[in-house]
Amino acid sequence: MSAISLDNVCFRYTDAWVLEDVSIKVREGEFVGVIGPNGSGKTTLLRLMDGVIKPETGKIELEGAPLESLGRRKIAQVIAVVPQESPDIFPFSVREIVLMGRAPHLPVFGFEGRKDMEVADRAMEMTGVLKLASRPIGSLSGGERQRALIARALAQQPRVMLLDEPTAFLDIRHQIAIFDLVSELRDREKLTVIAVTHDINLAALYSDRVILLNAGRVFSDGKPQDVITAANIESVYRTRIHVDSYPGTGLPRICPVRRTPSRY
Repeated sequence: MSAISLDNVCFRYTDAWVLEDVSIKVREGEFVGVIGPNGSGKTTLLRLMDGVIKPETGKIELEGAPLESLGRRKIAQVIAVVPQESPDIFPFSVREIVLMGRAPHLPVFGFEGRKDMEVADRAMEMTGVLKLASRPIGSLSGGERQRALIARALAQQPRVMLLDEPTAFLDIRHQIAIFDLVSELRDREKLTVIAVTHDINLAALYSDRVILLNAGRVFSDGKPQDVITAANIESVYRTRIHVDSYPGTGLPRICPVRRTPSRY
């Protein structure tokens, strides 16, 4: 069964199309990486999947049901989103941030109960931030902050997790730690994961499947080794690269090719 499916979806904010004729089926339990250059429509794709914006044409289904027929509350009980960044508006503690993930499961004007506290504590424990529960979110490092946002998403008890550049602005150690965590949670919690990332190598390492967007269209969709090829990447990103394989895995790895400077 498809967790999320898009059929000939088109979307535009103004006159220019941001996405055109996008058809994607994401199976339950898949880890799908979405890559593509700036302006290719990656974040817009996630917003459409989450129902925040509606397609101009085409249809989107969530677990077989038309997305447009589901209210925000129902969607939030199935889909959790981990944003690229979350600005500090108020000095919430980590526990308060994570408990916000319980909102879709609370009665209108209701308050968190014992079960909600237990779910939030479990989410923080799984992501390694339980010891930081009383800390203001703004006092955390980038990696800790991203783990707290993933804990908030887990507190929703979703079946689908959408991540928008989850490792942006993190060093390589924290990038790997976040992708390791998400991969582990996918297996442990039986999640479907769709992760937008600019890091093509991380997408290759962790994804079951990679979708390459270009100018609002699906340029290539398949296994990492079939999508991340020199021909595809050079055509879409318009830059020279070298593709080889990670030792022992056969998964593709890209390296930039430096242009030889002119000598005068």
